[in-house]
Amino acid sequence: MRTILVASSKGGVGKTTVATNLAAHYAVDGKRTVLVDADRQGSSLHWCQKRAGMDHAVLGVDGTRRDWRNKVPDDAQRVIIDGRAGAMADELTSFLDAVDVVVVPILPSTIDIEATVPFLDSLAQHPRVRKGKLHVGLVANRMKPWTNASQYTLDLLKAWPYPLVAQLRDTQAYVLLAGLGKGLYDYRSEQVRSHQADWAPLFKWLKRVA
Repeated sequence: MRTILVASSKGGVGKTTVATNLAAHYAVDGKRTVLVDADRQGSSLHWCQKRAGMDHAVLGVDGTRRDWRNKVPDDAQRVIIDGRAGAMADELTSFLDAVDVVVVPILPSTIDIEATVPFLDSLAQHPRVRKGKLHVGLVANRMKPWTNASQYTLDLLKAWPYPLVAQLRDTQAYVLLAGLGKGLYDYRSEQVRSHQADWAPLFKWLKRVA
């Protein structure tokens, strides 16, 4: 079983978008996939419910409950955790102690970047991260490569101690897919494949470190 935590102390950065699309990818790939929703808003659980009747269903688990681990089947191959919004590392200890890797989405704005720094600093204090036993990867989300803000974000993130493992373009496709209980990997059209290419570096990194 491989477990991935998607987390950020900043709300609205696309945490659930990343978590659901990771889950969809693994499910379509034939992996028995579980999506644990630790956010009280429950968006990931709603997504799983919409997907329940599909060929590549994803089991949703309420991660706000202390016994969430008991709800994860022993034969699960991939577990994606949608972390609680606004939580710092010390509030995610039960997850950080159990996962194989952490993915942190970041938006291309000075406000979002500055708001994420304390969270990354708090992650650095966790024993597993400090000892190099728990890898942390950054995902630049809603990128518009032609803008100064996106270029500034890339230059800044590349100087941080955590690797920038993917750049996801700004598109309404994710909103539409979430409403259907689907992800990019449920489709095979040429247009969708161009979006899937944004995710390739992330999956390559995950395969290497997790």
